[in-house]
Amino acid sequence: MDATAFLHHLVSLSDYRQQVAHIERIPPQGAIFGKLDNPLHPSLQTCLESLGISALYSHQAKALNATLAGKNVIIATPSASGKTLCYHLATLDALLHDKDSRALYIFPTKALAQDQLRSLKQIASPLSPALSALSAGLPEAMATFDGDTPQNERANIRKQARIVLTNPDMLHLGILPNHQSWSRLFRNLKYVVIDETHIYRGVFGSHVANVLRRLRRLCAAYGSNPQFICCSATIANPQEHAQNIVGLPFEAIVEDGSPHGEKYFTFWNPPIIDEAKTSRRSSNSEAAFLLGELVQKEIRSLVFARTRKLTELIYIYTRGQLSPSLRDKISPYRAGYLPEDRRRIEHQFFDGELLALVATTALELGINIGDLEATVLTGYPGSIASAWQQAGRSGRSTHSSLSFLIALENPLDQYLMRNPDFFFSKNFDNAIINPDNLYILKPHLVCAAWEKPLEDKDKEFFGSSTGTMLTELEQESKLKRRQEKYYLSPSITYPAQDINIRATSGQNYAVIDGREGYLLETVEASVAFFQVHPGAIYLHQGESYLIKELDLARHIAWAEPRSVDYYTQTMEINDIRVTSLAKEKDCHKVKVYFGDVDVTNTVVGFKKKRQFTEEVIDEEPLDLPPQNFPTKALWFDLPQKAIDRISDAGLDFHGGLHACEHAAIGILPLFALCDRNDIGGVSTPFHPDTGKAQIFIYDAHPGGIGIAEKGFETITELWQATLKAVEECPCADGCPSCVQSPKCGNNNQPLDKEAAIVLLEELLA
Repeated sequence: MDATAFLHHLVSLSDYRQQVAHIERIPPQGAIFGKLDNPLHPSLQTCLESLGISALYSHQAKALNATLAGKNVIIATPSASGKTLCYHLATLDALLHDKDSRALYIFPTKALAQDQLRSLKQIASPLSPALSALSAGLPEAMATFDGDTPQNERANIRKQARIVLTNPDMLHLGILPNHQSWSRLFRNLKYVVIDETHIYRGVFGSHVANVLRRLRRLCAAYGSNPQFICCSATIANPQEHAQNIVGLPFEAIVEDGSPHGEKYFTFWNPPIIDEAKTSRRSSNSEAAFLLGELVQKEIRSLVFARTRKLTELIYIYTRGQLSPSLRDKISPYRAGYLPEDRRRIEHQFFDGELLALVATTALELGINIGDLEATVLTGYPGSIASAWQQAGRSGRSTHSSLSFLIALENPLDQYLMRNPDFFFSKNFDNAIINPDNLYILKPHLVCAAWEKPLEDKDKEFFGSSTGTMLTELEQESKLKRRQEKYYLSPSITYPAQDINIRATSGQNYAVIDGREGYLLETVEASVAFFQVHPGAIYLHQGESYLIKELDLARHIAWAEPRSVDYYTQTMEINDIRVTSLAKEKDCHKVKVYFGDVDVTNTVVGFKKKRQFTEEVIDEEPLDLPPQNFPTKALWFDLPQKAIDRISDAGLDFHGGLHACEHAAIGILPLFALCDRNDIGGVSTPFHPDTGKAQIFIYDAHPGGIGIAEKGFETITELWQATLKAVEECPCADGCPSCVQSPKCGNNNQPLDKEAAIVLLEELLA
């Protein structure tokens, strides 16, 4: 494929509307090889040669040298750079040298664990009889252990498996609480591999950090001290993130020695269809258009969509553009399909029967679907790391490749369209977790007490606040102290089942199919009002359900299958009270604060938005009780000069605050790996706790997960990026691309774009 010829073809089309905002050429790179300080086991060396691997890339050699020297390692290089080989080789080398050694592989999804089991068996299969048990002779010696593992195989895996592949949920729920039956694994555990480490951030990452502390504590009890090998997409803080997740020192390997071909990365901004509001054509229809053109040129492609529903819609719209002979050359590919259907689609894609797939973002993880020539990202996926993971699915060989990032109509996407250097120059993505959040740590201490009575010395694993937490849990009658140890209260049984490690609270709402009467899934209480309110469209395994009723007393959401062409989005109003100030600083003569706050959130209504065009087709009010929770926030004063300028110009000060708050919240995910829904904000001309005008940005999870603190640390950069986003937007009075928020319960009233620009200018003066 000639990438430049295809781009020229696009811009020469009669209906091209200047969508290309930027084209970045990433030059090809030849392989850079490295050397091992000490040779691998001879059988393993022979095995590599039989697989056609005569030398290791520089980052693979560095990672193995550090690992074999006894260090914990995080490898943070682009997708398709061969990170998997680093931990497979270390593990197999250990198994060849020591017949008792064991390894535990942790993946964020079951599908990824299955895929990596296949790659591990492929590498291990040519090995000498010393490892024959790892191939055909004894399948349990190398096995996945998750919710899909048949019951009749589990006992053999526990006793005989030398490499166990699992996920954090099963480690938390099934393995750690039953450690006695895994004693051989714990006693001989040499390596713990944590793949896709960048996925473990926010609430989920904070839980996983505590699960890993429980794992390390049990290993110590069994007399083992495993090394950790982490793999991650390229993020700004790989070493810090690995240390926060595991609680041990790490060495980071970040320089990529793998070869790759030339890539043209195109930023594609949907054309404006309403000049006054600067509303743009839907990114979904742009994705269907691009995929149609790629397929017509017989370019092997993968399109990423945000939801399962959009996966199907983009597929249907693209089929409608194609001739009958090409329609069967594309397919959707997503979770929710039966495993045999997914395997069939994969094989059709490998074999060339299919030219293109439309998939959810789950495929950005390392599942191997072969070499691609083009990738299309429908919307910025929320982080530079994820964007490169998705884009990196094309161009895995040394041939040239194409990637398209189609912008959504929000401040973040539009900022990148106008400032591509931010994306291509430095990686600002910081993966953030807060394992010390008491709403997360305390339940894990209860789980740890079930596994083995707790002692004061366990602060080595769980941090300096452990003693205080243990006292509080004793006061709450969850633990009982006897002879300097803390035991689980007799009233508590199997505490792990009460913790959803992907949420901050143990309370859940049951989503029940009202016609059939069976449980679909559970939704955490803190997000239930946003996801399963009356009238909400709820997606379950790709199927749409209409929430008919929300029973607040019994924590039940009653749902009915309903095929609709819209999705729902809540509108909310927030109030905030300062409870304590943790720190403050001066920035450009402006005071910036960080501390503890109480937030009261009220969901006041919801919008119905058409799936493909994003058009708002209706708004409905809701009558739900307010939710109150403690969290962390940053807030800052407003310069008197800005207030004077706004007054002199006859602008709306309150509207300026409100617009500035919306825009800053929209931009903050550039500096912290988080979703827009992980943060909230409040702006007011007079706050009773401070006695003056204030803008607050807070973590939208009880106890906080570190996002507001990252905003406090990078406040100058946040103000600068927010000013650019607002100033450069071509709209007249403010739009969804700069200062409007889809979640605003005040219906984006008042907003004053000009006043926001004045405020931001003076904050940076």
